[in-house]
Amino acid sequence: MAKIKVKKVKSAINRTQRQKRTLEALGLNKIGQVKEHEATPNILGMVAKVSHLVSVEEA
Repeated sequence: MAKIKVKKVKSAINRTQRQKRTLEALGLNKIGQVKEHEATPNILGMVAKVSHLVSVEEA
């Protein structure tokens, strides 16, 4: 599987509880934090749900 780097670029303030939990599940707590994940369908779906709050690049 390919690896992707997910970086939180916007705050979760005034976002739905679902979006906050999705960010938490991705391991992103602070703005600027970067986590590396496998590009599985589950991870890509979570990234799509919060795509307005994160940036993604291939590792």
